[in-house]
Amino acid sequence: MSNEMVFVPWNQNISLEGVRKNYDGWATSYDREYAELGYIAPRCCAETLAETFTGPDRRQIRILDVAAGTGLAGEELQKVGFTDMDAVDCSQKMLDEAKVKNIYGRLICDFVGPEQLDIENDAYDAIACCGGFATGHLKDDCFPELIRVVKPGGIICIIMREEFLHTLEAYKDKLEPAMARLEQEGLWERVSRDVFPDFYPNKAGVRFVFRVL
Repeated sequence: MSNEMVFVPWNQNISLEGVRKNYDGWATSYDREYAELGYIAPRCCAETLAETFTGPDRRQIRILDVAAGTGLAGEELQKVGFTDMDAVDCSQKMLDEAKVKNIYGRLICDFVGPEQLDIENDAYDAIACCGGFATGHLKDDCFPELIRVVKPGGIICIIMREEFLHTLEAYKDKLEPAMARLEQEGLWERVSRDVFPDFYPNKAGVRFVFRVL
């Protein structure tokens, strides 16, 4: 990362404010650094939703980009025909960068967790969440809120680094069991789970797709 003095150490005990501070300081160089890294997850997310919504007019599909950052996933979604998108992220400076791209309607600055967002029930046809599950980021307590804002029959696509399921205490033996409990409770059903190479170079990703019930 450039400008390292801005950043709080990325460890498993980082606070939400530490996460916000890091992204505020990273916002202006974020796109360039991820382009240099060869980050393919936003494109994978867009391709997944494109494969799900195969109708003739994707402009009618309303999507919430969760942990949207500067809008990397939103840009990829726009390329495949989605145009009705809102974004939520904890960093206003990241959202400021996204705003310049003119790909979102609402830009909501908030942490996504168990507390209710300023969004109505059943507001979206789909959620795209690309890279939102990482050190100090979203936890399983946000799942009910994600489900709340998606229409019955809608899709939630979550893409993250596969190793985090096993290396981060917040996720190890917690994240996938929480997903399974919500399925047992009849709130969503898992459509697919697959591991793919090069989320980052030499780092596998995992993609979860759920349908809200």
